[in-house]
Order: sequence, then structure tokens, then C-alpha cells
Amino acid sequence: MYALWVMLGLLVLYIVRAVMGPSIWDRLLAMNLISTKIIVIIVVLASVTYGGIAFLLDFAIIYALSGFMGTIFIALFLSDRKLGKRRGKHKGGPPESSSGQTLPPAPKGE
Repeated sequence: MYALWVMLGLLVLYIVRAVMGPSIWDRLLAMNLISTKIIVIIVVLASVTYGGIAFLLDFAIIYALSGFMGTIFIALFLSDRKLGKRRGKHKGGPPESSSGQTLPPAPKGE
């Protein structure tokens, strides 16, 4: 039970870091740590309770997967926004290849 109180204390510190973080990347890291601590709390609760509540482990797995995917998607969004890119949107200039070189115009059909 002592481990739960330690995890809750760390969770409060991570929430403070998420609110006061100087950059968006610090906030993203804090949110990832909050997600990890919530997973640890769920697993500890599943093991501490009488008889072990097995369905809590299922929730922990689902939460871990959604937290990981959310972190990846937010990081991709922020990195694209920082570079000024938009996926799937073309701004009217010549198309570029994956190496960044401008491609020649496509031949006109008959």
C-alpha cells in the first residue's frame, strides 16, 4: 500500500511539471510520465486487492497502448507543425520527392 502513496506523490509532481513546463516537449514528457504512473497504479491495485482483480490488468494494457499511441501522434503533430509541414496538403508549388528535390512536371495526356 506504501507503493500507491509513492506513485500518487509522483503523479502530483508530474502534473505540476505538465502545467509549468517551459516548452511543449516538457509537457508532452510529463503527460507520458503521468500515463505511465497511472498504469503502475492500476497494476499495483490489481495485485494488492484480495484475490487480484484480473480485469484491471486488461484496463492497464488498453491504457498503455492508447497512451503510447497518443504520445506518438502528438509528437508527430508537433514536429510537423514546428517544421511548417502539413501532411496531405499541397500549397500549389511544384511537387517534391521524398528526398526534397522538385519533380519534373508530368507529361500531358492525349
